[in-house]
Amino acid sequence: MSEFQQARTRMGVQLRQLREASRLSGKELAERLGWQASKVSRIENARQTATVDDIGAWGRAVGAAPEVVEELTEQLTGLLERQDSWRQRHRSGLAALQEDIRDLEARTTLLRAFEPGLVVGLLQTTEYARSVFTRLKRLYNAPDEVDAAIRVRMQRQEILYDQRKRFRFVVPEAVLRYRLAPLDVMCGQLDRLLAVTALPNVEFGVVPFTAPLPSALLNGFWIYDRDQVAVPTRTRNLVLRDPEDITFYERSFEEFCEVAAFREDARAVIVRVLEDLTRQSAE
Repeated sequence: MSEFQQARTRMGVQLRQLREASRLSGKELAERLGWQASKVSRIENARQTATVDDIGAWGRAVGAAPEVVEELTEQLTGLLERQDSWRQRHRSGLAALQEDIRDLEARTTLLRAFEPGLVVGLLQTTEYARSVFTRLKRLYNAPDEVDAAIRVRMQRQEILYDQRKRFRFVVPEAVLRYRLAPLDVMCGQLDRLLAVTALPNVEFGVVPFTAPLPSALLNGFWIYDRDQVAVPTRTRNLVLRDPEDITFYERSFEEFCEVAAFREDARAVIVRVLEDLTRQSAE
């Protein structure tokens, strides 16, 4: 077990002890917090990392002393610093990481993402996701949880149908062509994107090869409301909360939106790529 997972396990045990001392069942605590019961179970069993807000809400719900909550918050800060390492995060389990992301998305009203390397996870088909997770498992020596990770990723996608939330995604045309999966899987993935572009609360943009780029395509980034930006690199997931950083990435996102094709224009790009891949598959 990695150092990160050991720390998450210790925190889960401490939180469970606080709940038990207050004579609350997991279900009762979840109801008090307005959570799904499964979230309490995931945190206590070290399958999900709590947030600072989670710790505070948990402490208030069980009547924990302020100094206890403060100590747990300090532990969490150190835990999250270790979690920034992709190697540690993936060794904790592909499915556990997906659950962490799902919880963050559930708290977000407006999600904006620019992804230059692959189809955004919330839009992936099962088989495309399988190809991605298989590569992640090899790259980061992650536990063999591909099926479980896919299951959680597919569950995450239910949030796209929540009309209270908005999603804005932008990818370069190259993402539609990268061979991260067999040709038939890629064709199925493009069909999925055509369907997603019809959702009223989802904006999907494609930067065509012919579009003038506002800047180089370096790292992708995910903007969660105006609270934080996640910038994944090969080894770490940078979580930025400084208002100036958030404003910088918001501006960068809008610059890519200005040169991207949306709605029918985006569909036309997708259809063109799909036709190319279908032709290649038949050769």
